[in-house]
Amino acid sequence: MARPWPSEIRLKAKEKVLEIDFDDGKTFALPAEFLRIQSPSAEMRGHGVGPGKLIGGRKHVGILKVEPVGNYAVQISFDDLHDTGIYSWDYLYELGSHRDELWQAYLDRLEQEGLRREP
Repeated sequence: MARPWPSEIRLKAKEKVLEIDFDDGKTFALPAEFLRIQSPSAEMRGHGVGPGKLIGGRKHVGILKVEPVGNYAVQISFDDLHDTGIYSWDYLYELGSHRDELWQAYLDRLEQEGLRREP
């Protein structure tokens, strides 16, 4: 079975959302804050297993630009100057498919650590 492939990507800068249509008919609207806290960068994920680095205060983060990386991914530059994560099509599809669970896990971790979404 072929992996889903993006058919269209739209940056809605004012809404702080990246919309992605995939060729299997699914469309995901991924908020900038969600993409930022789920960054696949080594800085955020570390070099091992586990949930990665927890950051708060990103509620108002925006996306400055989205650039293609080969034909397999995009690099997202955020207005907090984070720009090192490469978001593969598979990873974006996974984020879209599991957005609710990942978001709730993030909110739970913030609460456990005494952090907030607000800067």
